[in-house]
Amino acid sequence: MTRSPRPRRLLGPTLGALGVVYGDIGTSPLYAIRECFHGAHAIQATSANVLGVLSLVFWSLVLVISIKYLLFVMRADNEGEGGILALIALLDRSGSATSRYAPVLTLLGLFGAALLYGDGMITPAISVLSAVEGLRIATPVFEPFLIPITVAILMGLFALQRYGTGTVGAIFGPVTLLWFAMLAIVGARSILLHPVVLEAVNPWFAADFFVRNQWDGFLVLGTVFLVVTGGEALYADMGHFGRRPIRLAWFVVVLPALLLNYFGQGALLIANPAAREQPFFLLMPTWALYPAVALATTATVIASQAVISGAFSMTRQAVQLGYSPRLSVGHTSAHAMGQVYVPSVNWALMLATIGLVVGFRSSSNLASAYGVAVTTTMVITGILLFVVARDVWGWHPVVAALPIGVFLTIDLAFFGASLLKILHGGWFPLVVAAVICVGMSTWKRGRQLIWQAMRRGETLNAFVKRLAADPPLRVPGTAVFMVSDPDHVPQALAHLVTHAKTLHEQVVFLTIQTQDVPRVTRSHRLIVEALGQGLHRVIARYGFMEHPDVTRVLARCTDHGLDVDPAAATYFLGRESLVLGQRGGMARWRRRLFILIARNANTAADFFRLPGDRVVEIGVRLEL
Repeated sequence: MTRSPRPRRLLGPTLGALGVVYGDIGTSPLYAIRECFHGAHAIQATSANVLGVLSLVFWSLVLVISIKYLLFVMRADNEGEGGILALIALLDRSGSATSRYAPVLTLLGLFGAALLYGDGMITPAISVLSAVEGLRIATPVFEPFLIPITVAILMGLFALQRYGTGTVGAIFGPVTLLWFAMLAIVGARSILLHPVVLEAVNPWFAADFFVRNQWDGFLVLGTVFLVVTGGEALYADMGHFGRRPIRLAWFVVVLPALLLNYFGQGALLIANPAAREQPFFLLMPTWALYPAVALATTATVIASQAVISGAFSMTRQAVQLGYSPRLSVGHTSAHAMGQVYVPSVNWALMLATIGLVVGFRSSSNLASAYGVAVTTTMVITGILLFVVARDVWGWHPVVAALPIGVFLTIDLAFFGASLLKILHGGWFPLVVAAVICVGMSTWKRGRQLIWQAMRRGETLNAFVKRLAADPPLRVPGTAVFMVSDPDHVPQALAHLVTHAKTLHEQVVFLTIQTQDVPRVTRSHRLIVEALGQGLHRVIARYGFMEHPDVTRVLARCTDHGLDVDPAAATYFLGRESLVLGQRGGMARWRRRLFILIARNANTAADFFRLPGDRVVEIGVRLEL
């Protein structure tokens, strides 16, 4: 019996991980070393300083990416899925949500998730602009056109999002592999000329760097952090490829290529300190400059695509977990669950990204704003990881504090150095995150208040008894009421019976519940319960990585003894008309904000893709 070798089975996912997971961190060589010696907090490109920076780069990649994320953080998966929102769900399941620190942990997680939107705005801007700036090395003729070219590329990138990544996804991996091969080759070529840079592997050079440069050295640490800015992507994209392909791609391809290129740039700077303005492109032979710019631009577009797709996926998770109002979510692939498109998020990211390019005008200026969001997210991930190790993995607090304390010390050092970027543009992702975090927490709390108000109505069991005692006129057909509370009569039905004095022969109360797991198995999807008097309660469970399909749910009810034709049913929805009242539970300004968001949210009919000609909306006035 022949058996396919394991490496062959890993080849596809590993190649895919190269194109999606490592796009962000793989384009950092374009600007990271340059900013250390030519940026806002640059230091002189002396041999000692170059070796010190390279030592910091080497140990940052080893400690933060190789050990912290690949060996520790990726263990904290929620049914195979990663990311901050998945981490929050994991903590909820562990019982941490019931502790006195639960509000703080949830708020931290929400803020960390919101920061990724700010990162999603800056990453395409700095990545594409830094690649296009390579044209100025070839000839100054392109200087006036760098911004227009960058804006045109970004507009094209966002315009193509509606078609999904399925069409071009197949080339992401090979192109990124070619990119990493180029990084390794040009870097190794430079190292061979000046092999002294390999001494930077010794951590003594990093320590000596801080001793000699003191405060200036600490400021440079905020720029060195640019080499690990893709760390959160490893965790967020874990569900798409799995741990093994992501780890294999890192240790076999990505880490060696990055180190060779960073050390190659260092060797160039030791030989020619004037190359600090563009060390990456000056590594290239003259004949390879234009192909290198083209490949760099392609690589940055791929890196940007990964960040944008991540924002779409996180938005869907936020909607499913109740932290966001219903938004239009399109599925761009019939086979890949993770390929979604959120138009409102796409165009908001595009406008913000183009605004950043036009406003900052150079990748060096953008580098001052870049990193604040990611350092903050990494600190939050470290804090939540400690709680997971203690409450989910069952580690003793002291045992958990030892490795995670080391990681947090490193993260806090990067965070402290990045704080100085706030006045130079780092405020932007923080403001974006604060606004989104307030919006998400307000929506979650507002929906809880509405749900509490609706629970004051009649219970379904009491309603069934009342129907038996005083039956209304029954009309042919099936009525489907979409309800958030499966135990109480929806106000839409109460209004219908009270005012129309009629009720369909068959009534289905359908509740869509989002579980704190990525996906729900088919066997646990449906609960169908006959209540009597022709009334049925149906509860459909979905994971936070799935999109509910109402018509499929109703069609599958036949397997549970309930015969429903989704195309012939009438769907009743309560359209809430919210007015500001004196109800407590949330500040007045937040209630105003919630009402504003609710009025602009997608209706349930649009979100669940119900047939428009069979939907009846009944107005329900609620005081908030």
